[in-house]
Amino acid sequence: MIRNISPRARARLAALGINPTDIGRIVNSAPAPVLPKDIPVPANDTELAEMFGDPGRYKGILADKGTLQAFIKAYAEKLQGEGTELRQQVEAEVQRGLAQMLKDNQVGGDGIKRLNLDPQTRPANMLTSHRQATAYNPKAPGTVLDAEFDSAAEYFKAAWHLNADPENIAKMSRIRNAFGSVVPADGGFLVPETLRSQLLQVALEMAVVRPRATVVPMESARVPFPMIDVTSNASTVFGGMVGYWGEEGATLTDSAAKFGRIVLDARKLTGFSAVPNELLQDSLISFAALIETLWPQALAFFEDVAFMVGSGVGEPLGFLGNSATVAVAKESGQAGATILLENVIKMYSRMLPSSLARGIWICSPDAIPELFTMALSVGTGGGPVMLTNVAGPAPMTIFGRPLIVSEKAKTVGTQGDLAFVDLAYYLVGDRQTMSAQSSTEFQFGSDKTCFRIIQRVDGRPWIQSAITPQNGSSNTLSPFVEIAVRA
Repeated sequence: MIRNISPRARARLAALGINPTDIGRIVNSAPAPVLPKDIPVPANDTELAEMFGDPGRYKGILADKGTLQAFIKAYAEKLQGEGTELRQQVEAEVQRGLAQMLKDNQVGGDGIKRLNLDPQTRPANMLTSHRQATAYNPKAPGTVLDAEFDSAAEYFKAAWHLNADPENIAKMSRIRNAFGSVVPADGGFLVPETLRSQLLQVALEMAVVRPRATVVPMESARVPFPMIDVTSNASTVFGGMVGYWGEEGATLTDSAAKFGRIVLDARKLTGFSAVPNELLQDSLISFAALIETLWPQALAFFEDVAFMVGSGVGEPLGFLGNSATVAVAKESGQAGATILLENVIKMYSRMLPSSLARGIWICSPDAIPELFTMALSVGTGGGPVMLTNVAGPAPMTIFGRPLIVSEKAKTVGTQGDLAFVDLAYYLVGDRQTMSAQSSTEFQFGSDKTCFRIIQRVDGRPWIQSAITPQNGSSNTLSPFVEIAVRA
């Protein structure tokens, strides 16, 4: 502004005792116009139209230029200021447009990734992802070793106590750990997380229970997990919640779900194998094949045994014959060691209705002849219901649900030879640590090295009892259904 003052004007200001350099500061420090408190600010265009339709109401606004400026600013803030609906809509549209732009352009190569919490889009056979404790976990203890080894063979050769390589000896001495918070005397070396997750991913394809169970990552040796303590839906749901119909303004009736807890304790599962020393010295490829194929199969096998029939003492509690199991009674006059169509139909009817879309059938090999020769009686005749043409592949579904044959199921005629279960109601607790150790003492005379691998895991059913249905029927429901003993 000072640059626009002519020399004559500067002289006149100086003669009046005014410093020309103060002109800009005086103009810039002028206070902003303030709207008088007696002038209301319309909240929308309708109120604005009403105001300017009455000369008595807008006369004060036009009294001077400053008041008009203050009114316009106040009205704009009222319509689109912080927290207004218009501002929220604009911000939402901006965020939506930005997200779409990033998605369309695949920013970072991966685009926008969001956590999907919609249960309708999850696989029908699980409540939560069963891979959350089997896939690589960047927070697992073994991640500190991921950069130390390039392959499983390299890790186990380095862990071989007869390896004379000074570099490997120094490395294993540096990373040696006391394994386990419960049995620290076991010793051993922590398995890198990449190898642990790789082994369990392979095992996942061979297991019956783990791929369908609800897997709970365990950050400590003991993890309490919440459960809904429910035995009946006849008058309440979730163990105590009640819904009421009432008039407007009526007093609400209190209700609350009844919660309990299940404690998962990290149990020790040990894998053991003897390897000729020549194999370790001469062929890392062969040894890697042993580690990457046989051990995952062994881990999956023994996990399944415990998850299905475990006693719960020093091992997981199996779901077959657990406290929540519904055991369907045999038919009148039914012979021992048989399975009838009537048994199967009644088992299906006792499954928790919400679990029908997730349920699977598990049978022992002994039960296959009984299942494939089941017949539907019609008067004095009838016909088979499973097989009509033995030239084709055997049907592996019952009522549209998968039939899995497992040697861990009970023998035919005993409870557990055929089960209809929703394994999303079975909890698998995974400690997410593995330990490996080698020794020649046990097989010293055979010139073999024994390798031992230990993982920590637990499992048990999520509910503790069968549920009485809402209609009060004496036929209780459960996600675990079996046929009672047929002696």
